[in-house]
Amino acid sequence: MNKYRSHNCEELRKKDVGKNVLLSGWVNKKRDHGNLLFLDLRDNYGITQCIIDKENSNFKELEKIQLETVIKINGKVINRSKETINKEILTGEIEVSINSFDVLGTCKELPLPVFSDQEYSEEIRLKYRFLDLRRKKIHENIILRSKVISFIRSEMGKFGFLEFQTPILTSSSPEGARDFLVPSRLNPGKFYALPQAPQQFKQLIMVSGFDRYFQIAPCFRDEDARADRSPGEFYQLDLEMSFVEQDDVFNVVENLLINVFKKFSNKKLISDKFPRIPFKESMLKYGTDKPDLRNPLIINDITEIFLREDVTFEIFKKLVKSGSKVRCIKTKNTKDKPRSFFDGVDKWAKDQGASGLAYFTIEQDDKICAKGPVGKFFSEEALKEIMDKTQAEVGDSIFLACDKQNNLEKITSMAREKIGRDLNLIDENTFAFCWIIDYPMFELNDQTKKIQFSHNPFSMPQGEKDKINFEKPLEILAYQYDIVCNGIELSSGAIRNHIPELMYKLFAIAGYNKKDVEEKFSGMINALSFGAPPHGGIAPGIDRIVMLLANEKNIREVTMFPMNQNAQDLMMNAPSKINDEQLKELNLSLKLKK
Repeated sequence: MNKYRSHNCEELRKKDVGKNVLLSGWVNKKRDHGNLLFLDLRDNYGITQCIIDKENSNFKELEKIQLETVIKINGKVINRSKETINKEILTGEIEVSINSFDVLGTCKELPLPVFSDQEYSEEIRLKYRFLDLRRKKIHENIILRSKVISFIRSEMGKFGFLEFQTPILTSSSPEGARDFLVPSRLNPGKFYALPQAPQQFKQLIMVSGFDRYFQIAPCFRDEDARADRSPGEFYQLDLEMSFVEQDDVFNVVENLLINVFKKFSNKKLISDKFPRIPFKESMLKYGTDKPDLRNPLIINDITEIFLREDVTFEIFKKLVKSGSKVRCIKTKNTKDKPRSFFDGVDKWAKDQGASGLAYFTIEQDDKICAKGPVGKFFSEEALKEIMDKTQAEVGDSIFLACDKQNNLEKITSMAREKIGRDLNLIDENTFAFCWIIDYPMFELNDQTKKIQFSHNPFSMPQGEKDKINFEKPLEILAYQYDIVCNGIELSSGAIRNHIPELMYKLFAIAGYNKKDVEEKFSGMINALSFGAPPHGGIAPGIDRIVMLLANEKNIREVTMFPMNQNAQDLMMNAPSKINDEQLKELNLSLKLKK
């Protein structure tokens, strides 16, 4: 028998009554009833209630013991009385009568209690992450993460994928986010970069003749933190396939995600076939390329209506003449909502930096009319046109915003989410997946006014290569795609450009000459010139998948040892200073900004 335990703390049942057992774990909770002490012992698997009466010589010592002390208990399994059965835990029908115990690990005064779900500051939680991870909810989240990754590995094998590991020390990439750089001791003055993603390597694996590759890949990006993005590092399911088109990638990923989400969540999938929404359509209907399809609200463009003479809303008419657009959101049957609801949305929009949201409600007396602050500016014919464009009916309300397109998309997207939640339109017990497709190959940088790649520079443009109009680069669409669930982007992917001549042309549009391409992407461009198969892939984020499955709003809750918002590890004191000897060995000197 193991000297620490005969069973774990989740294992004992009624069938074990009468057995002498050894249990080891943490003292989770104590309840002193005077003559009887109840002690909950916890390990990775669960909790077992243990009891000791005052006659036992160990009673006083156990009575004083600090919570979270690690102890070994020698005792006998007994039945609980009917009134003390706890159906919330698997061991709830039995308890262990303590004969003796040993302290295996003492515990100082706790900076945060483990048995409570009380909220604590980020600083305390991350500094004492090893204690935070003992708490039930986050402990279960990390176990869920492990199970999800194991299941994904198993499923990928069934789909015919092989798992390979790609280098962690590589070269810096001129595209994407900021690199983490590593100085080379053996090559003075030169630096490695930690991979933002295994992008080039996974393409090289396809060129090497392997057909289906995947790995649970660590990725490193020197980015600011967000609720759905860790600073520094994250993990993704990186995959690539040879001799495939876009549909082939979609079929694999849809089947995988359906299997994962059905196995690890009781929430309903709105559709087993993920809708495919062109980027342009998504930006119009939802104001974003990360739409939450649980929300039924749709954004409509009604700019042309403000060119009518019988629309006298002069503020919007002037803005439209200067190049602004007008978009609106229809809310179903909101005629009985109080004025405070509409004014609240308007005030909220102003708080976001917009000029507000105008609104009116469609009514019908002798004719169609509009009630609300701006309703009087629309004729019956104009209102009928708005109703036709938005599929609105009498009793529905219309919220309107006017601005330049980028600002308009931002505020209407946020308003759609705000109004949807205010009206309780979002079913939190569902998952709504979709593909965003047909991304533009290029975009115009607002600051520099220069053309740049909009997504992945290694993507294949749509259309036959001899018929692509390179004179109108902003009209070129790419075989690039994102997968989105409940408004969260899970990953980006693409069918890759495996034709060197085409790659040179596309990079030239973004300002790279042939020499630049050959210097920056020497490994890739060289490999593609030695017979490359058509190939494509994608990389869903593991952290975000688990975040959705665990019903968490912040990625920190599903990451074992996350950094804080300033990219600091408070537990290990990283980043830290290094000494002069280490700098000298790396041929470095520091000159810090004042």
